Amino acid sequence: MIIYPAIDLRQGRCVRLQQGRKDQETVYGEDPVLVARRWAEEGAEWLHVVNLDGAFQDQAAIPDRAPSDGVTNDALPPNLRALQAIATTVPLPIQFGGGLRSWTDIVRVFELGARRVILGTVALENPELLAQALAWYGAERMAVGLDARDGWIVTHGWLKTTTLQAWELGLRMREMGVGRVVHTDVARDGMLAGANVTASVELARRTGLRVIVSGGVATLEEIRQLREHVGEGIEGAIIGRALYTGDIRLADAIQAGKGL
Repeated sequence: MIIYPAIDLRQGRCVRLQQGRKDQETVYGEDPVLVARRWAEEGAEWLHVVNLDGAFQDQAAIPDRAPSDGVTNDALPPNLRALQAIATTVPLPIQFGGGLRSWTDIVRVFELGARRVILGTVALENPELLAQALAWYGAERMAVGLDARDGWIVTHGWLKTTTLQAWELGLRMREMGVGRVVHTDVARDGMLAGANVTASVELARRTGLRVIVSGGVATLEEIRQLREHVGEGIEGAIIGRALYTGDIRLADAIQAGKGL
């Protein structure tokens, strides 16, 4: 089971929010590259990077051209500059999401160094774009974020609640060819309240999807519990606040994820 240390970006800084609320922000690093290097040195296999400005629609539009085509680095929004800097200096694959709403957005973040892209709201509202991305990049380089509160899918930076349950949207995504989802219990995110192991395992069982668990992971025991369900589709866990507060050491989490 892969452990993904989370790097959540707001205006180019590494932060953590509680339950996705902008007014509940703690800054853990002014330089995301230094944070990424720390996780690489401590044994991370992947990085999970989130563009919170994009999720909240607080960023400028993504340029239509890559830096190599004449767009200067300064023309990029700060979080995308951070993505590019991490990708060019830290030798780890990056899973990136947050506010990707167009084909241009998807292409740009791949060009800036992301290995895998996570689509959230747009996967529900614009399935044609998801289908295009799957056809062009393949299922291994795409994932869908299933963010849920009390089992119901939430969108637009977790501000809107839909009438779809997570497993229903999961089945819809699998029918489209999606193989992997990131399942977040938004009520637990950033709260150190413990991951919703039951809901994530049930999602994997009902849909046949590979599930990366996110939201509230706080103890090594939760990681061990999740690992027991690898055979049912649990593929990884994203850890944020617990790593930054020191409640969990990344090396210990990686060992627990491997069953050691």
